[in-house]
Amino acid sequence: MINVSQVTVRYGDLTAVSDVSFTVPPGFVLAVSGPSGAGKSSLLWAIAGAVPVAKGQVEIDGLVITNRPAAAAHGVVLIPQGNGLARVLTARENLSIPLLAERKPSEEVERTIEQALAGVGLEESGDHLVEELSGGEQQRVAVARGIAQQGRVILADESTSELDSTNRERVLGLLQEEARRGAAVVIATHDPNVADSADGHAVMDEGHLSWLRRL
Repeated sequence: MINVSQVTVRYGDLTAVSDVSFTVPPGFVLAVSGPSGAGKSSLLWAIAGAVPVAKGQVEIDGLVITNRPAAAAHGVVLIPQGNGLARVLTARENLSIPLLAERKPSEEVERTIEQALAGVGLEESGDHLVEELSGGEQQRVAVARGIAQQGRVILADESTSELDSTNRERVLGLLQEEARRGAAVVIATHDPNVADSADGHAVMDEGHLSWLRRL
């Protein structure tokens, strides 16, 4: 359960997110659309504990999130815009880092990695360095890394933006499958097809959130 209550995010004199409140229950997908610079990424990063909240609070399953380590400990997975991958590591190594940090058995880690790479259609590319992959392939590796962590909350920031229609549908299907597993999913997107497929659709403009279709 994601509970965002009157959250405001500021960068100096700039207000990126202004007094935003909503709830996303487990098993639901919320799409947040809006123009570039509207505050979508800042909202997701605030939920993930990666940027400080100037006002209000974020709760995950009733626990207040104050920073990124606290969010990660409560199962919040952020798939960032720009992928956030280590370019000098292979795709498989990028997936392994958060899983090994959870002290999971190596056999389970390997099995999870293979399933996640297959899910995004990159089962043959696991040993390629990230810098050897195309932009779309890198984006899919980032999605695979997020899916592999099986979080309670999945925050996907423009995770379909560089993909062709086939892979866009593939990634969207994976995020919907995460919701069916019981995760609360928030997708920041410019894509009307992605927004239409979500359970709820909100729009951000100049930091303010309004609803087109409530959860």
